Amino acid sequence: MAEPETEAAADAPLYLRVAAALREDLAHRRISPGSRLPSERSLSMRYHVNRQTVRSALQLLRDERLVVTDRRGTFAAAGAGGEPAVPALAARRPTFPGGPRAAEALVRATLTWEPPPTPLTARLQLAPGEPTLVHRHVVLGPHGTALQRAVSWFSRPALTEIPQLARYRRGRDCRQQPDLRLLYHWMHQAGLRITHRESVGVPPGPATTTAGGAARLIVHRVVSDQHGHALEITDIDFSAQSAAWTYEFSA
Repeated sequence: MAEPETEAAADAPLYLRVAAALREDLAHRRISPGSRLPSERSLSMRYHVNRQTVRSALQLLRDERLVVTDRRGTFAAAGAGGEPAVPALAARRPTFPGGPRAAEALVRATLTWEPPPTPLTARLQLAPGEPTLVHRHVVLGPHGTALQRAVSWFSRPALTEIPQLARYRRGRDCRQQPDLRLLYHWMHQAGLRITHRESVGVPPGPATTTAGGAARLIVHRVVSDQHGHALEITDIDFSAQSAAWTYEFSA
């Protein structure tokens, strides 16, 4: 592995350093689009790490849609204008709302501690009136119009099992523009086998379109662990004219 350029890089977890090295190879086309990556065993020998570290690095690259995996192995995703090396569905993974763009000017994201809506309390394994970590995310159009709104509530198991969430203690570190883009990777790191269940519908009542006439869609997402316990519940309201939605499910 190349020598890190900064002290911060040297202190980074091994899987992040392996992912960074592979990401550089992909960016400079040393691994060409559509080609197969070396085996986990070969990568572990190359970078002098164990195979679990390699798996975590590859999972991060999958989350970033830089590589895709099927029964034949792991492949570099196709570049712009290219055809996918494996079926496109394999590369599609739900992402946490707004994570990758949380620092952009037209996106607003915040973290607070507050009680969830009463119907969600039991599902989140909370006592009535008990506050939990809540993430709000708004995408604004050029004229300040809200194109998409999302609110996520985290369960007691999520705050207990995921160290990166546990650091957002009530009243501490709930800063503006929080960076949660690796949320689902953090779940994977914590040993949680997650299932996404999403339902898409039109809001009830007369407000089924935006002021500009575009249809409004509502996405209700529940992310659960291998035991069926909810980790995160998210409601997303967006304009169908300005956004598309891709989702997958686990059987």
